[in-house]
Amino acid sequence: MGGKTPVKNVSVGKVKGNIKSFSREVAPKLDPAARNMCLKCRGAKKLCGKERCPVLEKYYSRMGEGKDKRFDTKTIEGNSPPSVFIGRYNYPRVNIGPLVPPEKGDTSIYSQPEEWFGSADMKDIIRMRSSLARGKKKLSKDVDIRNLGGEDNEIRYLALAKNPAETEVRFKKSLDDGIKLDGRSQPHGPSAPMESFRRGTMNSDSRLEDVFYDTDLGAEEGVKRLYRKGVPVSRIQDIFMVGGTGVKGRRKFVPTRWSITAVDDILGKDMRRNVKTYQRIDEWRVYKTNYLDNQWVVVFTPESWRYELIEAFYPETTWNPSRDSITIFGDHEEFDGRSEYASIGGCYYSARLAVLEKMEEERKQAGAIVLREAKPGYILPVGVWNVRESVRSALKERPMKFKGRKQTFDYLKSVLGLEFEEWTSVSKLLTKREKQESLKYFT
Repeated sequence: MGGKTPVKNVSVGKVKGNIKSFSREVAPKLDPAARNMCLKCRGAKKLCGKERCPVLEKYYSRMGEGKDKRFDTKTIEGNSPPSVFIGRYNYPRVNIGPLVPPEKGDTSIYSQPEEWFGSADMKDIIRMRSSLARGKKKLSKDVDIRNLGGEDNEIRYLALAKNPAETEVRFKKSLDDGIKLDGRSQPHGPSAPMESFRRGTMNSDSRLEDVFYDTDLGAEEGVKRLYRKGVPVSRIQDIFMVGGTGVKGRRKFVPTRWSITAVDDILGKDMRRNVKTYQRIDEWRVYKTNYLDNQWVVVFTPESWRYELIEAFYPETTWNPSRDSITIFGDHEEFDGRSEYASIGGCYYSARLAVLEKMEEERKQAGAIVLREAKPGYILPVGVWNVRESVRSALKERPMKFKGRKQTFDYLKSVLGLEFEEWTSVSKLLTKREKQESLKYFT
């Protein structure tokens, strides 16, 4: 079944060659034990015991400098990309609301992470996402769809929009400062409780409407139907988030963080069933790409399905506030999958989906090992879309192909910045020896 590796700290001396100098003012002072928790926690689980994540707090204070004057108002009129955000604290009494920029026109790119890879750098992403103000309305009752009406349904319908929708949000008080960061979802700009929300005339995406109004269709089947129709994963996550899929009487708002991973997991599991029936590849392959100062290396091995994601965060990058060590953490699954939620978080499922898409496209199965090196330029969390789109991009490149393990490992040693022995010391699959597969995999 699946498993995880403990968080491991590695001396910077284990990196080949020189690495960039680090900004000493980025990393907050943390107890060493708390530093080891950061990659597991990613600002969400409060493992260090603090009410607010000290890593993110440091970024918030820096991003608050030079507040956008466009948000010095209690009313914002603009075209939502479209985009909705559902909070997760105190579920089901969560905050729901639209994301609206003080801009009109085509703002669709603000919520299309599938279009960002290679064309948007960190500054572009922060600029776009920090332009989206979040209106918040706290739900006071159970979030069952039967109890929703009026403004709540207007927020839900926004997720159906085919193009950016005209919106107006009036806030009860001034918007707070800065950008809101999250390890799983995309960042967004300042927020405040809503006084009112108005949605103008809009055209709905017929593919989304088809599932939205089919109240006899289960939620998972709705997600898979949308994917088969070519709806981008980010839009499927939006409609799933607002309770736009599922059987009548059982639909609910789903927190944004949960929705992202749920859709990646639903699609991945569905694809995995097919992939495990295909013939295995007969070679070793290595794909790689770089984005946002992350290097991604994906290894396909000539064996039945198994999968592993290992992430190495360099000093003072996101989720590694240490000044002098690299933190490595990973999770994996064997042929039968895993029964526990991956401790590495939503990125596990995003990368797995991208890998399975490639195998489904080729109608082949393989083992897959995804290695990530987050380097000094990766200073802010931008969401797990970065994982999905980076792995997708890597798998579009022409791979290096090898006949055996030794040649593959020799190549990996030449392209990875961290010494290869450090990867194998935490990996479960890189160290697995080639052997006869169990007959159960072929019956």
